[in-house]
Amino acid sequence: MSAPSLFAPSERAAMDAALAAALEGRRGANPLVGAVILSVEGEQLATGYHRGAGTAHAEADAIFEAQRQGIDINGTTMVVTLEPCNHVGRTGPCAQAIIDAGIAKVIYAVDDPHDPAAGGARTLRAAGVDVTSGLRFDEALDLNRDWFDAVAAKRPFVTLHIAQTLDSRIAAVDGTSQWISSAESLADNHALRRLIDAILVGTGTVLIDNPRLTARTPDGELSQRQPIRAVMGLRDVPEQAAVRGTDHLFRHLPTRDPAEALHLLFEEGVRHVMVEGGSSILSTFLAAGLVDELIVYLAPTLLGSGTPALNDLGIGTLADAQHWAWDEASGGPVRTLGNDLRLHLRPAGRASNTTKNSIPQTRVASHGEAAEYVTGGH
Repeated sequence: MSAPSLFAPSERAAMDAALAAALEGRRGANPLVGAVILSVEGEQLATGYHRGAGTAHAEADAIFEAQRQGIDINGTTMVVTLEPCNHVGRTGPCAQAIIDAGIAKVIYAVDDPHDPAAGGARTLRAAGVDVTSGLRFDEALDLNRDWFDAVAAKRPFVTLHIAQTLDSRIAAVDGTSQWISSAESLADNHALRRLIDAILVGTGTVLIDNPRLTARTPDGELSQRQPIRAVMGLRDVPEQAAVRGTDHLFRHLPTRDPAEALHLLFEEGVRHVMVEGGSSILSTFLAAGLVDELIVYLAPTLLGSGTPALNDLGIGTLADAQHWAWDEASGGPVRTLGNDLRLHLRPAGRASNTTKNSIPQTRVASHGEAAEYVTGGH
């Protein structure tokens, strides 16, 4: 006869629902997080997820949803994919929101490795909340594997964007490239620009295309929130270049090393950067293994010649090829935008710095037979 599990079936089902809800969010400066509130009887009362930087965290979203429905959540259980945060950023600390809501028990999957946000479990326990962790640890770790790696490396999360033809060209022979993508793809790209901390191109792109790199609304107006406009490379950026603007958001990063460029941006407080531009900078980041998310706008157009999307990545044999996986988050792996396809991918098979052994944990056994991995340190 098998020993009883540390977690009830209703709690496991709730964590599965929380993991599914987390995929509704956007990858970027913040992790994907989902939360479910359970009644004492194990009924799922409300679900929440984090929609991106500056929006309510999953825990607060679930609490708000329960309150919207008039549900009393005093004495309930919250199941969440990541340790509730303990800091004040653009939003308040989730640990305190849970305490204020009267939630009696919290089950989370994996500890938050982000120093400013960590410690929520400790705060909850100090307030008398019953806290357990480790449920669906592996699944929660994989959900945000690339974000965990970026946090561990103290660098921004990197999204790489390519707008290309069917035959992987980003410009025609004469250099024309506006616009390979549909208006819908351009609008989608500008919506992402409004969320990121910085957009990064190479000096070659500035000298050839003279882009503004601003975030704009569908009618062409400047968005209220703008990313830092960063240009990396050793060549000077002309004083009259459009990218300089007049709002003090321009940065010249005098380096060709992608890791150094990310370090410089991280020091400025950038936590999510989108790399655009020409073949050189795209290939440099891909070859260095510094891309966490790949977005490709694929236009149903053929050129046959012109500028390829990528240069040599230093791959000489199929065995060394880079492999990517379709990403179910942020709208799914494939969407139709106008006449284009929007492809969304994340690295597959890339060696990760984040493993079960890299996050403090304790192996907790129940009755000596059944066991769960419970993240520790709090």
